[in-house]
Amino acid sequence: MYKQLTLLLLAFFGLGQGFAQVKEFRKDKAYPEKDSKGKYYTVSGERHGPSFFKKEVFPEVEYTPGDQLTFDKYHTVDVMYHWYEKWAAAFPEITDLYVIGYSFEGRPIYQMTITNKETGKDTDKPAAYFEGGRHSGEITSSESILWLTKHLLENYGKDEEITHLIDTKAIYLRPQNNPDGSNLYLFSAQRNRSTVRPHDNDRDGLVDEDPEEDLDGDGIIYQMRKKAVSEEEKKKANYIVNPDHPSGKLMKRVFAGQGDYLVFTEGIDNDGDGDYNEDGVGGLDLHRNYPENWRPDIGGDLTGRGYTQYGAGQYPLSEAETRSTVLWILSHPNISVVNSMDTRVPMHLRPPSTSKSEERMYPEDLAIYKEMDELGLSYTAYPWAGDVYETYSTRYKVNRLTGDPLKPSPLFGHGPDFGYFYFGSIWYGDELWNNGAMKDYNGDGVYDDYDGLVWDEEENGGRGFKSWTPFTHPELGEVEIGGFHPKFFGQNGPPWQLEDWARKQALFNLAMAQRLPELKVEAPEVKKISDGVFEVSLSWTNVGGLPVALEQAKLVKIVQEDRVSLEFDKELMEGYENAKVKITSPELYDKTIYAGHTGKGETKKVTFRVEVNMDEEVTGKIKLSSTRGGFISQEITLNN
Repeated sequence: MYKQLTLLLLAFFGLGQGFAQVKEFRKDKAYPEKDSKGKYYTVSGERHGPSFFKKEVFPEVEYTPGDQLTFDKYHTVDVMYHWYEKWAAAFPEITDLYVIGYSFEGRPIYQMTITNKETGKDTDKPAAYFEGGRHSGEITSSESILWLTKHLLENYGKDEEITHLIDTKAIYLRPQNNPDGSNLYLFSAQRNRSTVRPHDNDRDGLVDEDPEEDLDGDGIIYQMRKKAVSEEEKKKANYIVNPDHPSGKLMKRVFAGQGDYLVFTEGIDNDGDGDYNEDGVGGLDLHRNYPENWRPDIGGDLTGRGYTQYGAGQYPLSEAETRSTVLWILSHPNISVVNSMDTRVPMHLRPPSTSKSEERMYPEDLAIYKEMDELGLSYTAYPWAGDVYETYSTRYKVNRLTGDPLKPSPLFGHGPDFGYFYFGSIWYGDELWNNGAMKDYNGDGVYDDYDGLVWDEEENGGRGFKSWTPFTHPELGEVEIGGFHPKFFGQNGPPWQLEDWARKQALFNLAMAQRLPELKVEAPEVKKISDGVFEVSLSWTNVGGLPVALEQAKLVKIVQEDRVSLEFDKELMEGYENAKVKITSPELYDKTIYAGHTGKGETKKVTFRVEVNMDEEVTGKIKLSSTRGGFISQEITLNN
C-alpha cells in the first residue's frame, strides 16, 4: 500500500538535518490490526507486563472503508489512510501525499499538502499546519483533520474562499501522528496516553507491569467501586454516592477516611503495591516532549526541589512522533498558523504554559492571539479560550475537594509554547469534546460529571453510563463495575455527536488559515530617467489577516526580513564597471533591498536604479521574498 507513496525522510547529519525524497521499498510489517483472523492485539517493546490483549470490535468504529466517507462513526488509521490515498489519486493537481516519518512500532505517518501546484510550490506560499491524534485515545481530533481535508478538496473550484485559499496558500494536514496508540485504543480495551514505548510510570523499577484489565469481559474498561468494610478500607475510603443526583450513579470524592467507597479503574493490582492499573502500556506523553521549556520526567530532578514533568520522555524530541513534527516544521518556516489538537476539555488552548501571558508575550502578539481566541469561540462556543498556565489551570477557580483557590500550574515541554516562543507562530493545542457536560444543569458554575450524566439521560438515551453491576473481584471481593463509557463518552463523544464537534473545530482551523498573510504585488513599474538609466519599482500590500512575522518570530530570527532583488542574465552583469547592465541603487554589494516585515494591511514600495549600456532590449526578473509571506517573481523589460 505504501510503495506508491513518496517518502520524506528526516535524518540527522552531524549538527544539521538532511532531507531526501526516496521510494519506499520495505515490506509491510504484519501489524495486528491488519490480521482479521487474529484474536489478540500485540504491542512492541520489552515490558514486565503483558504485550498482548484480546482484540475488540467496537460498534462506534468503522474498521473497513465504505463507499462514502461519513462521520457517524470513528475511523481507524487504515480507513483514514484509505481516504487520503483515494483523494491523492483524485486530486493530483492540488495534493501531495507522503510519509513524514515512522512511529515507535514502525507504522508510517501520513501527511498531505494541499495547494494549487500551477500557482507555485507549497514552500513559496504562506502556510498552515493542522495535526490530530497525538494522544492515543483522543481520536476526535483526528476526525476533525479528516473532515477538514474532505471539506477543502470537495469545495475547491466551488467555494470562492476555499479556492482562493488553495490557489494562494499551502495547507499541511496530518490526521494521525500516533498510529500505534490509536490502533491499540481502537482494537482493544486498553487505553494509554501516547506512544506505546514501555515506560516506568510509577518509578518502581518495573515497566508496564500493571495495566488495566477487562474483568467482566464486556470489552470496556470501566470503574470499580468497593464498599469500605474493614477498618483499613474505611481509613482510605474517599468516595461517597453523590447526593445531588437521585440515581445513585454518581460518585463524589471526599477526603480519605470520610468516604464510604474506594474507587479504582477496572483491573487487578498486578505488582501488589496497593495501587490499581497505575503502570499500563506506555505512558510517555508526546505533548510534553517538545524542546521549549522541557523538564525531566518524574524522578529526573535529583534535588527533589525543582520541577519535573510527567511523561516528558528521556530528553526533548526523544519520541519519533514528536521529532517528525518538529524537524519538519523547522524545515517549513513559511508556516504561520498551527493547531495540534487533543480532546476532552472543550477549549481553544494556547501559550504560555509556564507563565502569565503578559509576562512573556509581546503585547502585539498577545492581541493577535486574543483575536484568535474570540474567532474560535465564534465557531465552537466552547466554554473557554486562553492560555494553559492561567486559563486552563484555574478555569474552575476553586478546588472542589479542599475549597482552596486554584493557582496557575506550569506545564512543560508543551507544543503551543514551542510554537510561539521557539517557532514564533500562532500555535494552538485545542481540545475537543466535553464528557457530555453540554451545559451547567445544576447552576453550580462547573461543567462536571453531574452535567454529563443529566445530558446522557436526557439526550443520549443513557448509553454513556453503565449502571453499577455486582462483580466478585479476585482480590477485593465484592465490588461493582460501572461508570461512564471511557472511550465513547468520557474521552470522545457518542458517534452521533462526532461530526458536529469535528466540523466546528475544522471550520475554526479553516478560518485561521484564511487569515494567513497574503502579499498582493502590483505590476512592476519601470521608469526611464535618461538614456540608459531606469528606475524599477515594486509595490505590495499585505491583504491577509496576519503580519508576515509576529514580534516573537523577529526576536528568535525564525523569519528573515522581506526583501526584493533584481535578476538579469549573468553575462550582462559581468565586468563590474564595464558591465552591460549595472544595478547602481542600492549600493550594497548584494543589490538587495531589505524592507523589514510587512504588517497586516501595510503597503510597501521599493525602487532600484539600473544602468543599461547596450541598445538591445533587456529582460529580467524582480523577486519579492518573504519567509512567511511567500515568494513572488515577475518579469520586467528595459528598453533604450
